[in-house]
Amino acid sequence: MYPDILYMKDRITAFSIHLSLSSVIALLAIILVFQLWYPSPLHDLIGVDTIFYTIVIIDIIIGPVLTFVVFNREKPHLKLDLTIIAFIQISALVYGIWTVALGRPAWIVFNVDRFDLVQAQEIDSRQREKSARAYKTAPLFGPRWVSAEAPKNIDDYNTLTFESVFAGIDLPQRTDLYQPISNAHKKISERAISLDNLAKYNSAQAVKDVLTRWPQANAYLPLYFKTRSAVVLLNTESDQIIGISGLSPW
Repeated sequence: MYPDILYMKDRITAFSIHLSLSSVIALLAIILVFQLWYPSPLHDLIGVDTIFYTIVIIDIIIGPVLTFVVFNREKPHLKLDLTIIAFIQISALVYGIWTVALGRPAWIVFNVDRFDLVQAQEIDSRQREKSARAYKTAPLFGPRWVSAEAPKNIDDYNTLTFESVFAGIDLPQRTDLYQPISNAHKKISERAISLDNLAKYNSAQAVKDVLTRWPQANAYLPLYFKTRSAVVLLNTESDQIIGISGLSPW
């Protein structure tokens, strides 16, 4: 018989190795999601934190625990068992990452008097061929800033209005209407709101903390998302977008 103490030692070793590998993969996944796809504070704005961390933690725990349960050098089908465990674990993680990828922020669109956050899954794919090359594909390494202009043609404008009401596809989702953000600097400055207004909707300390972090900001515009909104900090003198804060714009 396989000595019990050696048997347990092998199981613990296999568990530890599997846990270490799973942790490294999970760390890389976390960097991908929270540093590239959902930079702060967008991950909080969209609410991906709980979902993704739950997927990762469960994935990290289940794989090593199953390895601990099945590991036995004398087992005739040990390699098959470990392969099945690895397949289940990797499949679960890939599914989680794929789901998160579909909801990643793709474009931050200046739209008349605010910015709209557009997720990859919200883009109107019907307009891809009409879009400029730079906007045909959703960015893979973090959201990009763009502006959007309503169509000048009256029929196209009416179609857009109709779809915004009945299909939920509005100007920010139409990549064929995108333009470089630099084209909108003048309009952004004209629409910019004084930072003093932030005190109406946020605590004095919260506003102070944000302005201490970004002292070059002198104005803001709302960043709209369907569940909650944030603030885009601006410097209207240099036509710069300074950053995004989780403060409430209204």
